[in-house]
Amino acid sequence: MTMTETLYLAGGCFWGVEGYYKRLAGVVDTEVGYANGKSPQATYQGLKSSDHAETLAIHYDPNQIDLATLISHFFRVIDPFSLNKQGGDVGRQYRTGIYTTSASQEAAVKALVATFEQRAGRPTAVEVVPLAHFVPAEDYHQDYLDKHPSGYCHIKLAWADQALSPAENLASQEGR
Repeated sequence: MTMTETLYLAGGCFWGVEGYYKRLAGVVDTEVGYANGKSPQATYQGLKSSDHAETLAIHYDPNQIDLATLISHFFRVIDPFSLNKQGGDVGRQYRTGIYTTSASQEAAVKALVATFEQRAGRPTAVEVVPLAHFVPAEDYHQDYLDKHPSGYCHIKLAWADQALSPAENLASQEGR
């Protein structure tokens, strides 16, 4: 049995974030949902009042894909300097965030974000905080772009098929 770890990423509309990450080798499973709102309950219709972020739970095999690679891909597909907006979607439910499940994961993510910010020469709008709660989204949101290939997506899914450049790869020494 494969040991997996889980990372929670909020990168705007979760349909595209899920569609992108499902293409990466080492990603075992994904689930879209709502994270870190005011309560442990959420629905798509109530996101503005509940303050949850559209979030992707990524279950991955750390022997095939590491945290630095997952975060590098995240910065590839989002606008990390945009506050509460990704693509055509605007509102706090579309904020960018990395929600961690342990102190060690949080420290590693914060170090990766700091590396990205140093390379970029400015701070990001990405919140890095512990996961307070994750509520799976309604069934019609799960695997949405598989069910609706021409559905809305603010992310270029084909980028998942391209290797990270040294400048994009946060684990790369050449990109520093």
